[in-house]
Amino acid sequence: MTPKSIAIVGAAETTKMGKIPDVSVIGLHADAALNALADAGLKATDIDGVATAGISPVELAHYLGITPTWADGTAVGGCSFMLHVRHAAAAIAEGLCTTVLITHGESGRSRVGAGGFGRSPSSLMGQFEMPFGVTSPPTMFTIPVLRYLKARGYTEEDLAQVAVVQREWAAKNPRASFKDPITIADVLGSPMIAWPFRMLMCCLVTDGGGALILTRADRARDFPQKPVYILGTGESVETPMVSQMEDFTTSRAFRVSGRKAFAEAGVTHADVDHLMIYDAFAHLPLYGLEDLGFCQPGEAAAFVRERHTAPGGKLPVNTNGGGLSYMHSGMYGMYALQESVRQMRGIAPAQIPGAKISVCHGVGGMFAASGTIIFTNEA
Repeated sequence: MTPKSIAIVGAAETTKMGKIPDVSVIGLHADAALNALADAGLKATDIDGVATAGISPVELAHYLGITPTWADGTAVGGCSFMLHVRHAAAAIAEGLCTTVLITHGESGRSRVGAGGFGRSPSSLMGQFEMPFGVTSPPTMFTIPVLRYLKARGYTEEDLAQVAVVQREWAAKNPRASFKDPITIADVLGSPMIAWPFRMLMCCLVTDGGGALILTRADRARDFPQKPVYILGTGESVETPMVSQMEDFTTSRAFRVSGRKAFAEAGVTHADVDHLMIYDAFAHLPLYGLEDLGFCQPGEAAAFVRERHTAPGGKLPVNTNGGGLSYMHSGMYGMYALQESVRQMRGIAPAQIPGAKISVCHGVGGMFAASGTIIFTNEA
């Protein structure tokens, strides 16, 4: 894909967010899709490419009345939608399709038509991790995080600071699930979930979704919204078992994905005006800042503590409030992408003045996969 050759021309989230007890999973996908189609001024029959995770692209296409010439059901966890953007851009560039709809919808809180998250006993995790009590994200992420904190010299307070800053951004967002200010003491005083994670260091559990529409940049001027161009993309995977990471203090998938995206985009870290890092738990922005190259190993906690990622800081991070305070229905990547697009359109609730380049970085599973998309609003 040539940088800026593919554009986002439609973007929207579900009509309601947070608690939606009267809409099923497929209904959330459809709601987000219809909102994105309206945003782009398109009909479902204008779409010839579909991508989704959580449900089958076959189910999605049938439900919306789309007959695609390209479909992608890549499902690697929360960053699946970053990979969908990358794959869709490549497919459009190759001429496999012209206009791609990517959808997300999850009833994470209300569980209306939601599937299970059970893992087969015959899977690698089922055989080699689950028998030892490693069964849920809080108990999985503790494995690398405890080593990471020790190796970096980071503390519980450093994790808490991430959550505090995220809440500051959420306070600026009317759609955020939680907007009341919190302090480090509040975070450390919240219930223990799994050491070192306190409740306020863990992601929300919500209902919602979102959708994106991509097409060739040379068609973008025909759409009603300001185009957002794709500068660079990257993806990688490491292991389905968090216990088998190459190094608990760094994510190989993060590093590979990030390097690929920056190399393709042809930009430097100094060029970046806005950054989204998937924050299912408070440690992930710290890993992301280091593994993407914005901070040297061991410097991320001080970077956050010195308010460089906070409102008014030199590198605004997770300006929607993140998975800790905005939304997290299970696979958060779509919400991060939506905020990058809003920032590049200049319409975000906490808009960064003059922002021209946004990096959106996601994680799938417990450091199992990663996707990185770099956007710009300059043609």
